[in-house]
Amino acid sequence: MAAIHVTAEHFKDVVLKADKPVLVDFWAQWCGPCQNMGPIVEEIADEYPDIRVCKLDIDSAMDIAREYRVMSIPTFLIFENGEVVKRTVGEQTKQELLTFVGK
Repeated sequence: MAAIHVTAEHFKDVVLKADKPVLVDFWAQWCGPCQNMGPIVEEIADEYPDIRVCKLDIDSAMDIAREYRVMSIPTFLIFENGEVVKRTVGEQTKQELLTFVGK
């Protein structure tokens, strides 16, 4: 399953109300490291259906980025039961990101 491109309008329903862990990639079109992470995030979404993988473009959801104190991108947050349980920042290898999500 491909990563879900979530918007500010759908963030609550898709991320905060999810019945399984959610990995959210806070990114932007203009961010080179974010572009490099895109294929890795998509692979994880395809390979691990037990977690929901979402991408949130910070340029169209600045309030959400601010609420979760996203100061640099890419930032990856893991949500469980509507709460942030883990955070990492910066470009990573697939293995590093898998380790972060517990795979």
